[in-house]
Amino acid sequence: MPDQVALIDYGAGNLRSAARALEKAGARVVVTDDPGTIAAAGRVVLPGVGAFAHCINQLREKTGIEAALNEAVMARGVPFLGICVGMQLLASEGHEHGIHAGLGWLPGIVKRLEPTDNTLKIPHMGWNRVEAVNGAPVPSGDAYFVHSYAFAPDDAADVQAVADHGGRFAAIVKRGHITGVQFHPEKSQAYGLAFLHNWLNS
Repeated sequence: MPDQVALIDYGAGNLRSAARALEKAGARVVVTDDPGTIAAAGRVVLPGVGAFAHCINQLREKTGIEAALNEAVMARGVPFLGICVGMQLLASEGHEHGIHAGLGWLPGIVKRLEPTDNTLKIPHMGWNRVEAVNGAPVPSGDAYFVHSYAFAPDDAADVQAVADHGGRFAAIVKRGHITGVQFHPEKSQAYGLAFLHNWLNS
């Protein structure tokens, strides 16, 4: 029986499609904002849609969720996956609509994309190639992105894969049991499902 995956409902995520994708990849999913359920989960997924400031404020306004995440992920060491802004919230701080403190689990800063090619539009929206780096055991493939900001970890070794939009940015980050993806696995068809399946079985 696979671990139950707690998909965090904090008012800033694409829950229905994320839940469907996780289930299709083999997960038992509970969509929850209950701190007790989160703290006891076998795996945790934090989605995120919108701006860094809105997402971290929404998370912190939900009583007990941040403490429950720290209990599950940092104290108990359960596998964690952050999706899009959910990945960005791992950072020390985000520089969108001011400077805002993140969860600080992976030191680094979330900064606005600044393509070297001024014909490239922001937000970066659509399919892009994800390429493994640093010898990471992750597949390369095409994934779907929607974002204007990207996470730059302090330690380059935390980056497992990159994509390019007028300059390379982190597409997958990982340190130990903590993983984040800038793309949307639930919108990335075969590549996204393969990624989720691998994460669920890692």
